[in-house]
Amino acid sequence: MNYFAQEGTDVILKNAKLFNDRFEVIRADVETAGEKIARIGPELTGAEHSINLSGCLILPGLVDIHIHGCAGADTFDGTRDSIARMAAHLVQKGVTSFCPTTMTGSYEQIAAALFAVRDCMEHPPQGAAVLGAHMEGPYLSEEKKGAQRGDALRSPDFAEFLRLYHGCGGAIRLVDIAPECENAREFITRASEFCTVSAAHSEADYDTAMQSFRWGITHATHLFNAMTGLHHRQPGMVGAVFDAPDVRAELICDGLHVHPAVLRIAFRLLGEERSVVVSDSMRAAGLPDGESELGGQTVFLKNGAARLADGTLAGSTTNLLDEIRNLVRFGVPLRQAVRSATINPAAAIGRDGEIGSIREGKRADFAVVDEAFGLRLVMTRGAIAYEAPPSGAVSAGGAVTPQTQ
Repeated sequence: MNYFAQEGTDVILKNAKLFNDRFEVIRADVETAGEKIARIGPELTGAEHSINLSGCLILPGLVDIHIHGCAGADTFDGTRDSIARMAAHLVQKGVTSFCPTTMTGSYEQIAAALFAVRDCMEHPPQGAAVLGAHMEGPYLSEEKKGAQRGDALRSPDFAEFLRLYHGCGGAIRLVDIAPECENAREFITRASEFCTVSAAHSEADYDTAMQSFRWGITHATHLFNAMTGLHHRQPGMVGAVFDAPDVRAELICDGLHVHPAVLRIAFRLLGEERSVVVSDSMRAAGLPDGESELGGQTVFLKNGAARLADGTLAGSTTNLLDEIRNLVRFGVPLRQAVRSATINPAAAIGRDGEIGSIREGKRADFAVVDEAFGLRLVMTRGAIAYEAPPSGAVSAGGAVTPQTQ
């Protein structure tokens, strides 16, 4: 892979369009200094190196806060190597930050995965940055378990959560719970002091869901999937999320997990600040059709759909950039689609002051796309981490020397 600049090199990205921090598309240059964005403005000069983007569009680096695996690797492998493989694959898809996501399993399995996440936070591998872990399970509903292991589900246990949290050095950024479960109130009120608490895999009715939001839930995991749906006399969890102005909602936008028309409606109802695009991808993402594995269960991948033997959808094989493309095709405004894959997920875990938008002082994480929305260039922490095969759209200027990595 050719690199125009290594971490720490000051670079000006010239002749570009970009989403500013209000997510308006403007024409401007961007200068990086070390890991940060130094200046944004027209016709910038002064940096030793420059890259001519020839009118390409700069997006904030994409942020995936719900991803189990990809490229043959899974968070639940419990190894640094697997998370590093995920990081290397994701950056080639425009993702610059992510939360490796666990499954329902034994205490030991979850702890091993969380420890691997912590290791990658302290000693970052090449590629996308590890923000912390999303703990999906084991405090979920048996009836709505989806692809989670039913034999390892258990009631919410704050003492267990706290052992896991401190054992991984506070690496948990999100924890999921079915709010109708026994001990849910105590768990939600106490866990919300440590991380974002999300409603997930739940049979909760509307009233129970709304009550749980008052207890401290501010997020909903993969809206519509594995939860009580919206009915005109029984609004369910989905109706409660739409009715709660302070709750963000994840959506898997592959066109399989949620119908395109429903996605269009959901994005309209949630508005620009509450919609969060996630991949929820598993290890088969980026691999050809065949058999794979998720949380100890065999998964069959065919035509991009990952299913258990009984036909249950078992995560996705998509990525955030493809989902943005899908959403625009489905009729969601590009501005909202991009927000939902950048600043909104960053805000969901309290990292929007550092990442998620293009603003002076923030981390220099960018995904550069051409007019056809093809990925051309990715920068993480001010260094170029991915360069698409040459097509004439992006060229180096100044004294930047391509280097082999």
